[in-house]
Amino acid sequence: MVTSEEFLSRPLPDARVGIGRGSDQGNVERSAEAFKSGCVTIYDNPPKLVEDLVSGKIDAAIRGDMSSSILLPLVKQALGLKALERAVLMEPPGGKLFLLSPVGIDEGWTVQQKFGLAVSSVDLARKIGIGTKIAVMSGGRCEDYGRCRAVNSSIDDARSLVKMLEEKGYDAYHSQILIEDAVKEADIVIAPEGISGNLLFRAMHLVGNTMALGAPIINSEKVFIDTSRAKKDYRDSIALALRLTEK
Repeated sequence: MVTSEEFLSRPLPDARVGIGRGSDQGNVERSAEAFKSGCVTIYDNPPKLVEDLVSGKIDAAIRGDMSSSILLPLVKQALGLKALERAVLMEPPGGKLFLLSPVGIDEGWTVQQKFGLAVSSVDLARKIGIGTKIAVMSGGRCEDYGRCRAVNSSIDDARSLVKMLEEKGYDAYHSQILIEDAVKEADIVIAPEGISGNLLFRAMHLVGNTMALGAPIINSEKVFIDTSRAKKDYRDSIALALRLTEK
Protein backbone atom coordinates (compact mmCIF):
# COMPACT_ATOMS: atom_id res chain seq x y z
CA MET A 1 0.00 0.00 0.00
CA VAL A 2 1.41 3.36 -1.08
CA THR A 3 0.09 6.55 0.54
CA SER A 4 0.42 10.13 -0.66
CA GLU A 5 2.66 10.92 2.31
CA GLU A 6 5.12 8.22 1.25
CA PHE A 7 4.88 9.20 -2.42
CA LEU A 8 5.46 12.92 -1.79
CA SER A 9 8.35 12.34 0.62
CA ARG A 10 10.52 10.57 -1.96
CA PRO A 11 13.44 12.53 -3.47
CA LEU A 12 12.37 14.35 -6.63
CA PRO A 13 14.33 14.45 -9.90
CA ASP A 14 15.94 17.60 -11.24
CA ALA A 15 13.54 18.70 -13.98
CA ARG A 16 11.79 21.78 -15.36
CA VAL A 17 8.06 22.11 -14.82
CA GLY A 18 5.61 24.71 -16.11
CA ILE A 19 2.28 25.44 -14.43
CA GLY A 20 -0.61 27.52 -15.71
CA ARG A 21 -2.04 30.50 -13.87
CA GLY A 22 -5.56 31.55 -14.75
CA SER A 23 -6.61 33.49 -11.65
CA ASP A 24 -5.26 35.92 -9.10
CA GLN A 25 -6.04 33.69 -6.09
CA GLY A 26 -2.36 33.07 -5.40
CA ASN A 27 -2.65 29.27 -5.18
CA VAL A 28 -0.33 28.65 -8.13
CA GLU A 29 2.26 31.14 -6.87
CA ARG A 30 2.37 29.71 -3.35
CA SER A 31 2.69 26.18 -4.72
CA ALA A 32 5.56 27.10 -7.07
CA GLU A 33 7.43 28.93 -4.32
CA ALA A 34 7.58 25.71 -2.28
CA PHE A 35 10.06 24.24 -4.77
CA LYS A 36 13.66 25.16 -5.40
CA SER A 37 14.38 28.20 -7.54
CA GLY A 38 14.18 27.58 -11.27
CA CYS A 39 12.36 24.25 -10.95
CA VAL A 40 8.85 25.61 -11.59
CA THR A 41 7.90 28.33 -14.09
CA ILE A 42 4.49 30.02 -13.97
CA TYR A 43 2.75 30.62 -17.31
CA ASP A 44 -0.07 33.08 -17.98
CA ASN A 45 -0.18 32.33 -21.71
CA PRO A 46 -1.74 28.94 -22.62
CA PRO A 47 -0.14 28.68 -26.10
CA LYS A 48 3.30 29.43 -24.64
CA LEU A 49 2.92 26.71 -21.99
CA VAL A 50 2.02 24.17 -24.68
CA GLU A 51 4.76 25.37 -27.01
CA ASP A 52 7.44 25.00 -24.35
CA LEU A 53 6.21 21.51 -23.42
CA VAL A 54 6.28 20.30 -27.03
CA SER A 55 9.68 21.88 -27.77
CA GLY A 56 11.25 20.41 -24.63
CA LYS A 57 11.99 23.75 -23.00
CA ILE A 58 10.13 22.33 -20.01
CA ASP A 59 9.99 18.63 -19.10
CA ALA A 60 6.41 18.64 -17.84
CA ALA A 61 3.36 20.91 -17.79
CA ILE A 62 0.52 21.30 -15.30
CA ARG A 63 -2.80 22.94 -16.04
CA GLY A 64 -2.93 24.70 -12.66
CA ASP A 65 -5.98 26.94 -12.63
CA MET A 66 -5.99 27.82 -16.33
CA SER A 67 -9.27 27.36 -18.20
CA SER A 68 -9.60 23.80 -19.48
CA SER A 69 -11.71 24.94 -22.45
CA ILE A 70 -8.77 27.05 -23.65
CA LEU A 71 -5.76 24.96 -22.66
CA LEU A 72 -6.82 21.36 -23.31
CA PRO A 73 -7.71 21.79 -27.02
CA LEU A 74 -4.28 23.36 -27.52
CA VAL A 75 -2.61 20.41 -25.81
CA LYS A 76 -4.64 17.94 -27.86
CA GLN A 77 -3.74 19.63 -31.14
CA ALA A 78 -0.06 20.17 -30.33
CA LEU A 79 0.43 16.53 -29.27
CA GLY A 80 -1.44 15.24 -32.31
CA LEU A 81 -4.01 13.32 -30.30
CA LYS A 82 -7.54 12.39 -31.36
CA ALA A 83 -8.57 12.50 -27.69
CA LEU A 84 -6.98 13.27 -24.34
CA GLU A 85 -7.01 10.14 -22.19
CA ARG A 86 -6.46 10.73 -18.47
CA ALA A 87 -6.25 8.82 -15.21
CA VAL A 88 -6.49 10.77 -11.95
CA LEU A 89 -4.31 9.83 -8.96
CA MET A 90 -6.42 9.94 -5.79
CA GLU A 91 -6.33 9.01 -2.11
CA PRO A 92 -9.40 8.79 0.14
CA PRO A 93 -9.08 9.89 3.79
CA GLY A 94 -7.13 7.22 5.64
CA GLY A 95 -6.72 5.18 2.46
CA LYS A 96 -4.11 4.54 -0.22
CA LEU A 97 -3.28 5.96 -3.63
CA PHE A 98 -5.26 4.65 -6.60
CA LEU A 99 -5.85 5.64 -10.23
CA LEU A 100 -9.34 6.36 -11.58
CA SER A 101 -10.16 6.35 -15.30
CA PRO A 102 -11.93 7.40 -17.48
CA VAL A 103 -12.58 10.87 -16.04
CA GLY A 104 -13.32 12.78 -19.24
CA ILE A 105 -17.02 12.68 -20.11
CA ASP A 106 -16.26 11.70 -23.71
CA GLU A 107 -13.89 8.85 -22.78
CA GLY A 108 -14.35 5.11 -22.24
CA TRP A 109 -17.61 4.50 -24.07
CA THR A 110 -16.60 1.16 -25.59
CA VAL A 111 -14.99 -1.96 -24.12
CA GLN A 112 -12.00 -1.48 -26.41
CA GLN A 113 -11.52 2.13 -25.26
CA LYS A 114 -11.64 1.05 -21.62
CA PHE A 115 -9.17 -1.73 -22.36
CA GLY A 116 -6.73 0.86 -23.70
CA LEU A 117 -7.27 3.10 -20.67
CA ALA A 118 -6.70 0.17 -18.30
CA VAL A 119 -3.47 -0.89 -20.01
CA SER A 120 -2.15 2.68 -20.08
CA SER A 121 -3.13 3.10 -16.42
CA VAL A 122 -1.06 0.02 -15.54
CA ASP A 123 1.96 1.62 -17.23
CA LEU A 124 1.36 4.82 -15.25
CA ALA A 125 0.90 2.89 -11.98
CA ARG A 126 4.24 1.15 -12.47
CA LYS A 127 5.96 4.48 -13.10
CA ILE A 128 4.42 6.01 -9.98
CA GLY A 129 5.30 2.96 -7.90
CA ILE A 130 1.86 1.70 -6.87
CA GLY A 131 0.29 -1.70 -7.52
CA THR A 132 -1.46 -2.76 -10.72
CA LYS A 133 -4.61 -4.60 -9.61
CA ILE A 134 -7.55 -3.43 -11.76
CA ALA A 135 -11.15 -3.09 -10.55
CA VAL A 136 -13.59 -2.91 -13.45
CA MET A 137 -16.83 -1.26 -12.38
CA SER A 138 -20.34 -1.67 -13.76
CA GLY A 139 -23.69 0.00 -13.20
CA GLY A 140 -24.99 -2.55 -10.73
CA ARG A 141 -24.37 -5.71 -8.75
CA CYS A 142 -24.42 -9.01 -10.63
CA GLU A 143 -27.72 -9.83 -8.94
CA ASP A 144 -29.21 -6.70 -10.55
CA TYR A 145 -28.89 -8.24 -14.01
CA GLY A 146 -32.27 -8.13 -15.72
CA ARG A 147 -33.55 -4.99 -13.99
CA CYS A 148 -33.04 -2.81 -17.06
CA ARG A 149 -31.25 -2.86 -20.39
CA ALA A 150 -28.64 -0.25 -19.39
CA VAL A 151 -27.61 -2.20 -16.28
CA ASN A 152 -27.40 -5.43 -18.30
CA SER A 153 -25.20 -3.78 -20.91
CA SER A 154 -22.93 -2.28 -18.26
CA ILE A 155 -22.43 -5.63 -16.52
CA ASP A 156 -21.85 -7.40 -19.86
CA ASP A 157 -19.21 -4.81 -20.81
CA ALA A 158 -17.45 -5.14 -17.45
CA ARG A 159 -17.32 -8.92 -17.72
CA SER A 160 -15.99 -8.68 -21.28
CA LEU A 161 -13.32 -6.19 -20.24
CA VAL A 162 -12.15 -8.34 -17.33
CA LYS A 163 -11.86 -11.32 -19.67
CA MET A 164 -9.83 -9.31 -22.19
CA LEU A 165 -7.48 -8.05 -19.48
CA GLU A 166 -7.03 -11.47 -17.89
CA GLU A 167 -6.22 -13.01 -21.27
CA LYS A 168 -3.40 -10.48 -21.62
CA GLY A 169 -2.04 -11.34 -18.18
CA TYR A 170 -3.41 -8.41 -16.18
CA ASP A 171 -4.76 -8.78 -12.63
CA ALA A 172 -8.36 -7.63 -13.11
CA TYR A 173 -11.73 -8.38 -11.54
CA HIS A 174 -15.33 -7.18 -11.77
CA SER A 175 -15.93 -4.87 -8.80
CA GLN A 176 -19.56 -4.28 -9.84
CA ILE A 177 -20.93 -0.93 -8.55
CA LEU A 178 -19.04 -1.15 -5.25
CA ILE A 179 -16.67 1.84 -5.43
CA GLU A 180 -16.29 1.75 -1.64
CA ASP A 181 -14.61 -1.66 -1.92
CA ALA A 182 -12.75 -1.01 -5.15
CA VAL A 183 -10.70 1.88 -3.72
CA LYS A 184 -9.52 -0.41 -0.91
CA GLU A 185 -8.89 -3.59 -2.88
CA ALA A 186 -7.53 -2.29 -6.20
CA ASP A 187 -4.88 0.13 -7.46
CA ILE A 188 -6.67 1.07 -10.68
CA VAL A 189 -10.42 1.66 -10.93
CA ILE A 190 -12.06 1.65 -14.35
CA ALA A 191 -15.43 3.40 -14.31
CA PRO A 192 -18.32 2.22 -16.55
CA GLU A 193 -17.76 5.26 -18.84
CA GLY A 194 -16.55 8.85 -18.70
CA ILE A 195 -19.65 10.45 -17.21
CA SER A 196 -19.68 7.98 -14.32
CA GLY A 197 -15.95 8.44 -13.85
CA ASN A 198 -16.25 12.22 -13.81
CA LEU A 199 -19.10 12.04 -11.29
CA LEU A 200 -17.09 9.65 -9.11
CA PHE A 201 -14.11 12.01 -9.22
CA ARG A 202 -16.16 15.10 -8.37
CA ALA A 203 -18.14 13.39 -5.60
CA MET A 204 -15.06 11.92 -3.95
CA HIS A 205 -12.80 14.97 -4.36
CA LEU A 206 -15.15 17.94 -4.01
CA VAL A 207 -17.62 16.42 -1.54
CA GLY A 208 -15.85 13.51 0.14
CA ASN A 209 -12.44 15.16 0.76
CA THR A 210 -10.54 12.58 -1.29
CA MET A 211 -7.14 13.94 -2.31
CA ALA A 212 -6.63 14.39 -6.06
CA LEU A 213 -2.99 14.85 -7.04
CA GLY A 214 -3.78 15.37 -10.71
CA ALA A 215 -4.75 13.55 -13.89
CA PRO A 216 -1.80 12.77 -16.19
CA ILE A 217 -2.46 12.28 -19.90
CA ILE A 218 -1.77 8.59 -20.45
CA ASN A 219 -1.73 8.44 -24.27
CA SER A 220 1.30 10.67 -24.86
CA GLU A 221 5.02 10.53 -24.15
CA LYS A 222 4.87 14.16 -22.99
CA VAL A 223 4.09 14.75 -19.32
CA PHE A 224 0.97 16.87 -18.90
CA ILE A 225 -1.03 16.92 -15.66
CA ASP A 226 -4.64 18.07 -15.76
CA THR A 227 -5.84 19.60 -12.49
CA SER A 228 -8.99 21.07 -11.02
CA ARG A 229 -9.33 24.82 -10.59
CA ALA A 230 -10.97 24.02 -7.25
CA LYS A 231 -7.59 22.94 -5.82
CA LYS A 232 -6.05 25.29 -3.28
CA ASP A 233 -2.58 23.72 -3.29
CA TYR A 234 -0.75 22.38 -6.36
CA ARG A 235 2.39 21.12 -4.62
CA ASP A 236 1.27 17.50 -4.95
CA SER A 237 0.58 18.00 -8.67
CA ILE A 238 4.03 19.53 -9.17
CA ALA A 239 5.63 16.59 -7.34
CA LEU A 240 3.65 14.17 -9.52
CA ALA A 241 4.81 15.95 -12.68
CA LEU A 242 8.42 15.85 -11.53
CA ARG A 243 8.13 12.16 -10.71
CA LEU A 244 6.79 11.35 -14.17
CA THR A 245 9.80 12.97 -15.87
CA GLU A 246 11.98 10.15 -14.55
CA LYS A 247 13.10 7.76 -17.30
